[in-house]
Amino acid sequence: MAAFLVLGIGLGWTLAREERCISSQFRKPGDYLLGGLFPLRVLTTSAMDRTLPDVYMCERLYATGLVWALGMKFAVEEINNSTTLLPGIKLGYNIYDDCSEPIVALQPSLLFLTRTGSNRIGVLCNYTDYQPRVLAVIGPHSSQLCTVTAKLFSFFLIPQISYGATSQKLNSEEMYPSFFRTVPSDKIQLDAMVELLTSFKWNWIAVIGSDDEYGREGLSLLSSMAVSKSICVAYEGLIPADVLSPDFDKTLVSTIESVNKTNVNVIVLFSNDRTVRALFKECLRLGLGKKVWLATEAWVMSDVVTSLGRVDSIGTVIGFIIKAGNVSSFHEYAIRLFELSQQKSFCEASQKEANEVGSDVLGSQCPQCDQASLETIKGVLEHRQTFAVYTAVYSVAHALHNALGCESGRCNKSSVKPWQLLEEMKTLNFSTRNQSFQFDRYRSINKGYEVIGWSWKDGQIKYTTLGEFNGKLNINKSLLLFHTENQQKPTSQCLTTCQPGQIRRMKGFHLCCYDCIDCEKGTFCSSREDSACTPCPEHQWSPKRSTRCYDRSEKYLFWLEPLSLILLGLLFLALALTCLTGALFLKNLHTPVVQAAGGAMSLLALSSLAMMCVSTSLHIGKPSPTICKLSQPFFALCLNVCFSTILVKAFQIVLVHDFANSRRTFLHTLIQKQPWSIVASCLLAESLFCYWFVYDVPPVVVRNYALLPTQVLIQCKIESWPAFALIHGYNGILAFTSFLCTFMVQMPAKKYNVARGITFTMIAYFIALVFFIPTYTSVKQEYQPAVQMAAILLCTLGLLACLYLPKCYIIWFKPDRNTTEYFQDYTQERLEEKDCQD
Repeated sequence: MAAFLVLGIGLGWTLAREERCISSQFRKPGDYLLGGLFPLRVLTTSAMDRTLPDVYMCERLYATGLVWALGMKFAVEEINNSTTLLPGIKLGYNIYDDCSEPIVALQPSLLFLTRTGSNRIGVLCNYTDYQPRVLAVIGPHSSQLCTVTAKLFSFFLIPQISYGATSQKLNSEEMYPSFFRTVPSDKIQLDAMVELLTSFKWNWIAVIGSDDEYGREGLSLLSSMAVSKSICVAYEGLIPADVLSPDFDKTLVSTIESVNKTNVNVIVLFSNDRTVRALFKECLRLGLGKKVWLATEAWVMSDVVTSLGRVDSIGTVIGFIIKAGNVSSFHEYAIRLFELSQQKSFCEASQKEANEVGSDVLGSQCPQCDQASLETIKGVLEHRQTFAVYTAVYSVAHALHNALGCESGRCNKSSVKPWQLLEEMKTLNFSTRNQSFQFDRYRSINKGYEVIGWSWKDGQIKYTTLGEFNGKLNINKSLLLFHTENQQKPTSQCLTTCQPGQIRRMKGFHLCCYDCIDCEKGTFCSSREDSACTPCPEHQWSPKRSTRCYDRSEKYLFWLEPLSLILLGLLFLALALTCLTGALFLKNLHTPVVQAAGGAMSLLALSSLAMMCVSTSLHIGKPSPTICKLSQPFFALCLNVCFSTILVKAFQIVLVHDFANSRRTFLHTLIQKQPWSIVASCLLAESLFCYWFVYDVPPVVVRNYALLPTQVLIQCKIESWPAFALIHGYNGILAFTSFLCTFMVQMPAKKYNVARGITFTMIAYFIALVFFIPTYTSVKQEYQPAVQMAAILLCTLGLLACLYLPKCYIIWFKPDRNTTEYFQDYTQERLEEKDCQD
């Protein structure tokens, strides 16, 4: 039942009521005989059912093949009536049915190889003088048949001119030296198809091919070409070319389900027309959604496909057909032939003429053709491939014209061997129907393709020319009405081209379909084809989704940034207060209040505080090796001078307070009479520590690329934290000693408490230290210089506020208290009392 539905569609032979003698039109005697292989009928038995080497059953008429065969007959008769081409020469032909099956095509092919006037093939060592029955062969139409017959004819170097075989494999002159064709190869059609896909931005497609030479090669070529154009083949599969195959239906269902899973909207179908019809029928039965079908010339205009019921529901069909000339007179010729084939006298004459060709070793070629009516072939009379048949016949005629040396309206009827005709074919350049033709280096004629689309009007199919392809695609998209609701182009895309700064990551199992991933910060992607982001060099950076890297800017505490300006403001405040205090102390050096603060030593302490303020500026600006070496020792030495003078005063207080009744010793003398030696000793010890710090483990300038995303942080790196702790810890010991010496000291009432000032001064220092350590370790590294600067200024202001500014207040605002009675040094009193007792 399936075979009947597939193979008997649109043929119309059962409607004929009168017998015709069409079958007798396939033989004609002549001076030179041409062979013809055409699909006049369709095979109705499965190759798997054949158990004996008997005849295949070909019982269904194939109207398109009949029209092609009549096209050859028309061309031969037109040449025979010509006065310029082969004048005085009559061409004959012997046309046979190939049933679109290689084994069936071999039977007439062997007959063509028999000696002229016999049914035997000579087995010879040298076939140079061998004269086969035919001089050249026209056909067959399919690549699968040609790959079989071309090997056979190439052995005898008999020119074979196909009007439909497009396989790229047939380009090989080494394998098929006598093969020619009047159509382009599949490569040209596939170039056009790929450009069409690119033009509509369809890069997510399915490809289906029939399991024969034509389908397999088309599928393979298209898949390889698609990758180079960033077109992703979501599914590719083969379906049996033989519709009578036992697993045909099962394979169709599996293929349709697989295509449906991919969610593609565009399907390329590389197949013969009978397989396409069966596939479409199954799609309609299973309810496959409407798709865009890209058709090859093998089926886009086939009545086998277009006559299928409800085929207009399949979706949008866009196809390619070979450009052809206009053979307008062929239509009238076919109509007249069908009218004559009903006349008894014409049929008798035709049969008599056919018998002159030779014995009918293969029997009647097409008994079903005698039952065909004009209605049977009316729909395919305009088939473009008929012109390819017409051109093939004319190519042989022109080659024979050259081989016979026809000149001045006469030809020499001499013996021409097939290999001699082949030599003429290789360099042939001829014209017909006002068109010039020449076989290219692959022995093909390429006139390009027309792009057509299916449309429907009153239930009848209409072919709309959309554009053309002749090395470049030109298409008018406005003429194409798609199956979508708004008749606009459906989308069928898979992301294969990423944006700049993105890399491709394979999507699922589809090697040519990708997800696009943004390159992270610090990496870049210079090519859209890259599969991995490239890290930037250490000295450069990049933002997210970048195509290049940029040089890092330098980062340090700049002079004019807001934080620096605030700190500089505090610096000038602290420096101004220190200098004013020093000036005021200098002016009132011999007053009791200044003498109580330490006298000349207080001036030294204030000078060191001023230098300490200045040292904070070393933390602003671009670090250098010298600055890194000096910033910490400079601060430590200045602070040491200040603390050593305070320590002397603290020693004096504790000596008088706690050891006033003790026997005088060298320590008493040193503290009271030689305080400068204590200051010098402290400074000498700190200097030794700083010397070791600077020359053995100095800080170094480092460029930190990992910390900031777009900048390089230039900073001083402490190489030895123990050494750092030593130079600052020593000052901390001096401060803590001073604090211990003055913490518990009680001063008499109505006396200025010098010890209490030192105590609070040391507390202020410890507060600054407590602020500095956790803040420095937790703050971002780019702000650490500012933290150090702030800690130094805080320490300076603390010392001023707790120790020196109260005395300035008395000098400036309370001069009545700047008396010996109020500022009588407690230590001096106790020492005088001690001297009296002694």
